[in-house]
Amino acid sequence: MKVAIVGVGLIGGSAALVLRHKGLATHIIGVEASTAHAAKAIELGIVNEVLPLHEAIAQSEVVILAVPVDSAIDVLLPVLDLVTTQVVMDMGSTKAQIIDAVASHPKRGRFVAAHPMWGTEFSGPEAATVYAYAGKAAIICNASDSDADALATAEQLLKNIGMYLVYMDAHDHDVHTAYISHISHITSFALANTVLEKEKEEQAIFELASAGFESTVRLAKSNPDMWVPIFRQNRDNVLDVLNEHIAQLRKFKACLEKENWDYLRELIGNANNIKRILK
Repeated sequence: MKVAIVGVGLIGGSAALVLRHKGLATHIIGVEASTAHAAKAIELGIVNEVLPLHEAIAQSEVVILAVPVDSAIDVLLPVLDLVTTQVVMDMGSTKAQIIDAVASHPKRGRFVAAHPMWGTEFSGPEAATVYAYAGKAAIICNASDSDADALATAEQLLKNIGMYLVYMDAHDHDVHTAYISHISHITSFALANTVLEKEKEEQAIFELASAGFESTVRLAKSNPDMWVPIFRQNRDNVLDVLNEHIAQLRKFKACLEKENWDYLRELIGNANNIKRILK
């Protein structure tokens, strides 16, 4: 199988490495706007070559879009204009807007909207890893809108790279990811900024940082070029969960202000119930 990957950073580059490692792709073509990323992807053996979009599509059976979500719609429309029998799959973290944008496109059936639930705080082709997707969920949205053969190809590809499949409506997907992913990033960004402000006064604060702190703010190292578009596209859902999160923070603040230790214990005890979800 020949595969074109549009965007050979962390997500796309990792997909390329896994496809090559498992022998699922005989030739991988990169499409990359950054000349530095293109050169690095070839240097690292992530792709066999880098070509313009129209040439890459013409030579491929599967086209994977792994670009920031604000670029994905602008890229997907011309891709669908060019495909004939190719399968097109995106890997973005938001789904409603991209699905709505191509709803009336005559080649809509060739597109499969997917979201592999994996990522790190790093970016660029240097961050790509062959161990990316094993054992992770891949969400396929609005599957019935894709052609049967295109859906089957995408499903098999995702399974072959070690993922298990979850099916979801695009709008439901965006609500759920706001709660399990997007709010985590906002919280991490905010906590990092809080500590950075305090660090101006107390240089020793980072010398005391423990593994717990590092794990909590790890996501704050994530690329803003990726996350600002996600927050913009999923604004309403993120605001909804952010308002609830702020309300929870106020409860903790009130407990400390009023020295209400019983209620504080209750809040922490209730939070411990997350163990039912995270083993």
